[in-house]
Amino acid sequence: MKECLKLLFERVSIRKFKSDDVSDEIVKTLLEAGNAAPSAGNLQARDFVVVRDPDRKLKLAKAALNQMFIAEAPVVIVVCANYPKSMRVYGERGKLYAEQDATAAVENILLAVTALGLGAVWIGAFSEGKVSEILNLPNYVRPIAMIPIGYPAEKPSKRSRYPIEYLTHYETW
Repeated sequence: MKECLKLLFERVSIRKFKSDDVSDEIVKTLLEAGNAAPSAGNLQARDFVVVRDPDRKLKLAKAALNQMFIAEAPVVIVVCANYPKSMRVYGERGKLYAEQDATAAVENILLAVTALGLGAVWIGAFSEGKVSEILNLPNYVRPIAMIPIGYPAEKPSKRSRYPIEYLTHYETW
C-alpha cells in the first residue's frame, strides 16, 4: 500500500525525453493500465490511439499550441472518449461518463509510466478538430488528452500544491 502512495506522490510531468525507444510491450502495458481504470457501468467508453510516426507527432505538437516536446517523445498516446459506448446505456449523460472514463484512463497511464521508470505529461491544450483530423478519428470520438511518453531527460522538482484544508469542505460550503 505504501508503494502505491509513494508512486502517487512521486509522479511529475516530464517534457524532455531521451531518444530511446519505448517498446511495444511497454506501450501495451500502459494501455492495459489505462483500461484498468474505473468506468461508468464498466462500459470502458474510451479509445487509445498510439502515435509513433514522426510527421504525425509533429502535426500533433503544432495542433497543441506548438508544444514541440510532443514531437520529441518516442510515443504519444491520445486518449479519446467514445460517446456511443456510454450513451447506449446512459443517454445524453453518457457523454460525460465517456469523458470521465477517458480521464480516469489518463491518470492510470501516468501512474504506470512512473512505475515503469518512464516520463510523461498530460496535454489537454490542443485543437480538438485538428487532432481529430490528423488521426482521422470518427466523429463520435472526442480526443480528451495527449500523453507524450519516453525515458526522462530531466528531473524536475515537485510542484507545490495547495494545503488540503484550502480545498476541502465538509457538508456545507
